[in-house]
Amino acid sequence: MNQETQQVIDALKEAFADIDFQPAPLLDRDGKPGVEQVFVRVAAVRLEPVMTFLHDDSRCDFQQLCDLTCVDYLEFPKARDRYGVIYSLLSLRRNHRLWVKCFVNDPDPEVPAVTGIWHGAEWMEREIWDMFGIRFTNHPDLRRILTWDGFEAHPLRKDYPLRGQGERENYKVLTRDSR
Repeated sequence: MNQETQQVIDALKEAFADIDFQPAPLLDRDGKPGVEQVFVRVAAVRLEPVMTFLHDDSRCDFQQLCDLTCVDYLEFPKARDRYGVIYSLLSLRRNHRLWVKCFVNDPDPEVPAVTGIWHGAEWMEREIWDMFGIRFTNHPDLRRILTWDGFEAHPLRKDYPLRGQGERENYKVLTRDSR
């Protein structure tokens, strides 16, 4: 782990001594040297204060949320949780990155919104809600962004049928000869 990342981990451990962040490489490089990208685990109930700390504390200074995504670990070998909500953070001043993973499960997967910390999270949280069904508490406008209101399913869940759930049945079949 590089020095900048170690300082961030140390700052987290100091501020939140009761949390086991389990820092680990984002990708297993089989012990090969190179740029190590690190993630930490944070429970949903502690996500908001940890993210606020990562944003505000001068030792961390993560002013940019680069990406916010979700992974459905259904039937994934050795997975203990169904969904991983993954935050990619960047500190331009300190020139380092950190990934924060928050794992949640059915029947009602829910994490706190980080729109109060990074305003750019609003649309990314809406996309995750729409596609995976992860509810973001205290989100200012949590509504569907890619599908329509009233659509009941979440198409990026691994248990969603490959052919959909009837939403494509009313479209006219187009061929090369169609005009």
